Amino acid sequence: MDTPSTLLKSTILSFVIFWSVILTEKEIPLDAIPYMFLSLIPIFLCCMFTICLTVAPFYWSKNEKTAFKTIYNNCFPFYAIALFGVCSLVLITSNFEMSIVAFTASAFFTLLKSWTWIIKPSKTELNEAL
Repeated sequence: MDTPSTLLKSTILSFVIFWSVILTEKEIPLDAIPYMFLSLIPIFLCCMFTICLTVAPFYWSKNEKTAFKTIYNNCFPFYAIALFGVCSLVLITSNFEMSIVAFTASAFFTLLKSWTWIIKPSKTELNEAL
């Protein structure tokens, strides 16, 4: 698992989704744009904690007999259903407040995409297998 590149890709994806949702609803003045990029720090921290606590344990639990595809096929559907339920509950209890919608949308799509980034074998793993 290439954790640094997965975290970098997840941070960028979350940043784009979060600010795309926010900017569709509100117009941000130009002098606030540098503060948008400052939000990369908490977005990175959120991505790091959620990926390391919810996605990476599936990867780390792999043993010699279990293939990544098997873990993906067995665990991902249940993970996606549970994540959808939690995000839906958060949205409903917040009365669909725009900042909460942006956060949950970015968290939902980033966590689902991070599964494919983690499970997909790297080029060095593919070369070693050959």
